[in-house]
Amino acid sequence: MELRHLRHFVALGEERSFTRAAEREHIVQSGLSTSIRALEREVGALLFVRGTRPVRLTAEGLALLPAARHTLDSAAAAQQAVQDAHGVLAGQLRIGALQTSGHRLPFSAWLAEFALAHPGVDISVQQLPGMQMIDLVVDGRLDCALVSPTIDRIPGLDVTPLDSEPIVLTAPLTHPLAQRESITLADLDGERFVEPPAQWAIRAMVDGLFREAGLTRRVACEVNEWTMVLDLVAAGVGLTLTPTGFDLTPSVAARVRQIPVTDLTTHRRLDLVLPQGHAATPAARRFRELVLASR
Repeated sequence: MELRHLRHFVALGEERSFTRAAEREHIVQSGLSTSIRALEREVGALLFVRGTRPVRLTAEGLALLPAARHTLDSAAAAQQAVQDAHGVLAGQLRIGALQTSGHRLPFSAWLAEFALAHPGVDISVQQLPGMQMIDLVVDGRLDCALVSPTIDRIPGLDVTPLDSEPIVLTAPLTHPLAQRESITLADLDGERFVEPPAQWAIRAMVDGLFREAGLTRRVACEVNEWTMVLDLVAAGVGLTLTPTGFDLTPSVAARVRQIPVTDLTTHRRLDLVLPQGHAATPAARRFRELVLASR
């Protein structure tokens, strides 16, 4: 069983598109199709349902996918073991990061330092919802991620706390609450809000706070980019609860006010997560060492 066939299979299984999988593997689509058919002949089963969009795995394909990922990870670890004997880090670092990681943490500087120190490592960064990135680290599709978890312990992952910041209300100057020096969570009952999607960790945190307090709010607008959330709040569409560390643009800062919520003790955490023990890739472990050394 050739590793390239397994790599092509994993790419198609994750991308669910021949076009995207071929681009990811830097081959033509006909070459990808040939590779998949060769693997199917070798395992004696069809791995994909033909003619479906998006591409769908068969039951046999679903069973093979985690084993194929494990095999590729083991092969990469074996290659790295040889490189380690020469003191060279090679392979890839697939890292996830929140859109707002850089406003409190020098994420770009860490990446630059790592890339210059380890030129044999290819780095790819995905900016996705925090809860989704945790799942991707758990199942091996990301090597590590900067996330904002909603729980202290995540099974199978090492969690390295990096930062913590209070949550405040951001309100347009035209809203009555903007004239207050402080508020309580109960003051927000029934208000209109602008929110990120439910898959974002801070959204899950805010949903939980309102639910536990027996309060309601109307999510009048939901967008998946923080700059747009703040622009809409500044325009008067609604309120939002945000971390204190956001760098507001001058146009937004002139039209909003951030107000402490006195009975809100919850903080937004920023943590680095990676698989526990030897399940973590050498690149992920080295990146964590760099981050800890820079603090």
